Amino acid sequence: MATLILIRHGQSLWNAENKFTGWVDVPLSERGRAEATIASTKLRHYRVDVCFTSMLIRAIETAIVVLTECDEICGGKIPIIQHEPDDANWHGWDRYEGNGSQELPIYPTAALDERYYGQLQGLDKQKTAEAYGAEQIHLWRRSFYVRPPGGESLEDTQKRVLPYFSDRIMTHIKHGDQVLVSAHGNSLRSIIMELDQLSPDEVTQLELGTGIPIIYEFDSQGIIQSKTILDH
Repeated sequence: MATLILIRHGQSLWNAENKFTGWVDVPLSERGRAEATIASTKLRHYRVDVCFTSMLIRAIETAIVVLTECDEICGGKIPIIQHEPDDANWHGWDRYEGNGSQELPIYPTAALDERYYGQLQGLDKQKTAEAYGAEQIHLWRRSFYVRPPGGESLEDTQKRVLPYFSDRIMTHIKHGDQVLVSAHGNSLRSIIMELDQLSPDEVTQLELGTGIPIIYEFDSQGIIQSKTILDH
């Protein structure tokens, strides 16, 4: 059985201030780090072979805390951030091939970044709702097709998330690996929409709490056998 663990990053400083974040690279709050620590204890009986995160610090921080607060999760291995070979901005560090017996690779990728909120980024959600109306804000935040001003719709986000998920992450699942994905509300909604076969209408109701692991078990053919949400 292969395992896929999805986790939305812990609360960020802008989550705490009720601001639209999107691609703004905001770190975790104290509560967010605590949420990641709690998630690690919930996952202590799982073993992770490989981890994928977005390029944004709040997702990377969450992954590091989850993997290091409980040593059992890594099975004694040291997490190492491995930059993809086609990333020209990492000074050739990608040439290090790694040691699979001693290290657990973490792959950051922009494909898993949060939905881009365009002109809404940095704005207070409540004040924006007062200016544009709660219904319009709900459409911008939850609709599958509607884009916020200058930003991405969930459909746009899914179009960059799913090819990477299929080509990189599902390859590990079909190989029988235990995979952790630390990402964002909308990049994870894109994945869950695919895994759970949700319609565009159904996905508008999908809410993901910060720091809550969602676990899928797969058979050798990559078929889902079970889904568990560790929200208690």
